[in-house]
Amino acid sequence: MNTGELVELGQQLRVDGVRASAAAGSGHPTSSMSAADLMAVLLANHLRYDFARPAHPGNDRFVLSKGHASPLLYAAYKAAGAIDDEELLTFRKLGSRLEGHPTPQRLPWVETATGSLGQGLPVGVGIALAGKRLDRTDYRVWVLCGDSELAEGSVWEAAEAAGFENLDNLIAIVDVNRLGQRGPTRHGHDLDAYARRFQAFGWHTVEVDGHDVDAVDRAYGEALSTRGQPTAILARTLKGKGVEGVQDREGLHGKPLPDADEAIAELGGPRDLRVQVHEPPAARVLHAVDSRAVELPRWDKGEKAATRDAYGKALAALGTARDDVVALDGEVGDSTRAEFFAKEHPDRYVECYIAEQQMVATAVGIAARGWVPYASTFAAFLTRAHDFVRMAAVSGSGINLVGSHAGVAIGQDGPSQMGLEDLAMMRAVHGSTVLYPCDANQTARLVAAMADLDGIRYLRTSRGGSEVIYGPDEEFPIGGSKVLRSSAQDRMTIVAAGVTVPEALAAADALGREGIPVRVIDLYSVKPVDRATLRQAAEETGCLLTVEDHHEEGGLGDAVLDAFGDGRPVPRLVRLAVRTMPGSASPDEQLRAAGIDAESITAAGRLLAEQAVVP
Repeated sequence: MNTGELVELGQQLRVDGVRASAAAGSGHPTSSMSAADLMAVLLANHLRYDFARPAHPGNDRFVLSKGHASPLLYAAYKAAGAIDDEELLTFRKLGSRLEGHPTPQRLPWVETATGSLGQGLPVGVGIALAGKRLDRTDYRVWVLCGDSELAEGSVWEAAEAAGFENLDNLIAIVDVNRLGQRGPTRHGHDLDAYARRFQAFGWHTVEVDGHDVDAVDRAYGEALSTRGQPTAILARTLKGKGVEGVQDREGLHGKPLPDADEAIAELGGPRDLRVQVHEPPAARVLHAVDSRAVELPRWDKGEKAATRDAYGKALAALGTARDDVVALDGEVGDSTRAEFFAKEHPDRYVECYIAEQQMVATAVGIAARGWVPYASTFAAFLTRAHDFVRMAAVSGSGINLVGSHAGVAIGQDGPSQMGLEDLAMMRAVHGSTVLYPCDANQTARLVAAMADLDGIRYLRTSRGGSEVIYGPDEEFPIGGSKVLRSSAQDRMTIVAAGVTVPEALAAADALGREGIPVRVIDLYSVKPVDRATLRQAAEETGCLLTVEDHHEEGGLGDAVLDAFGDGRPVPRLVRLAVRTMPGSASPDEQLRAAGIDAESITAAGRLLAEQAVVP
């Protein structure tokens, strides 16, 4: 498009953003208006995209990081012919695809859910990294950011990662409109302040008047010709551009314009321009999944092995059988054992360093391109990335997360390294699967099973070695459990997972010698939980005793209660969990101090058998 047409298209995008927000009675039209010219030039002159084939391997990818500016995105979809005017005016209404913040669950052209600010660029880094290192195609990744979200530390994790990886297929467009939700941003219109920060991380920067369409056009061209560096286009804009009553004024964020009809007239009235978006170049078909059977590592019963070792070896084996598996780690691969995968498949291993938010975001971006990522770090450190995990679920992303060094059982490192909240955190994520294996063969089987699940999958692994209790051919269905001790005379059921399983077995043996028969359930699938087995145990033994190396809130005990959440009577339930703040001590001392070792379980079982209440 020429200059005059681009100006008109920008005005059309503004008008349609105002119209959509007015029809909804809510929305962010002023945030959309500031970036309208930036979007117009991109859509008409630079984006290569087939809206009829959103999965086309040559398509450029666009991420609206400032997700609240969704009226602008939907106006662009209308201009491209992807939606019509009738659908545009369903914005934010019940049942509409055009949600307040865009999600790929509803719209095939959306790469990732945005709206939690500071996440679009990190995910964009993952998509760009997939293009450079995995897909090996020349699609470009365009990310439209707001200036307010540049206060988020996750943006600078992304900036450093992109600079380090030389992602010259990544272009960040920063809409520097000066105003946030409650007032001015930290740096206002000081483009140089932002430029210095991006340049420090190895980015090429271009400063531009974001309402000069010719200057914007040249800036995009400069970005596309830059090699070896990502580019940040820093565009000075005005919030509410084009309507005098709202332009560059505070107090209007997240509100429809006071008089939409008057504003539309001031903008020149509705238009119906149609944009013929550039076709993507031909690209090779993306990775084909190798269909060979997975030859998982095997351990004999009675061997001693750490579940973290089993994770690393199983993942490496899975990577040999499947070409779509990618491993990521937060610079602790020698501890999580992701290093086993890295040594065998270095081309599909991504070192994310100590940047857990960026690690999860990279996994989300890679998954958006059809790969199957496994991202690992200490269980405790995944808490830092929880908002990225939450938003991954909103996106419907399929990612595997692995938390090692969980619980007090890690020993002398102390509480800062102990994942004691991770089960609760991951169980609370919509549609998640949460797994906690107790031995090496079980771990290997679950690692392989995770690859074909949907949604967020979490596997908890342990630092220390444990005795292998299952044979290598044992099956572990998701949503299942294993009954390890059982008789018709059982007087209670001990429910354990992970490191507390061998403790529970030892306690059951001790209680059996005292004439107190006890059932033991290995609840390796913490979510979904095996309701049928737990209900049967409650009916037949009358009491459930849960034992977990985790805080009481939200962990194994609460998962067991989920089995009785449909109006069924709740059995007598007693919980043993970590209730105090641990210090440094050996693993055995830690379990004893927390009251979750075999001796403590035996004592609790004895009291229950005597119909006493466990404190």
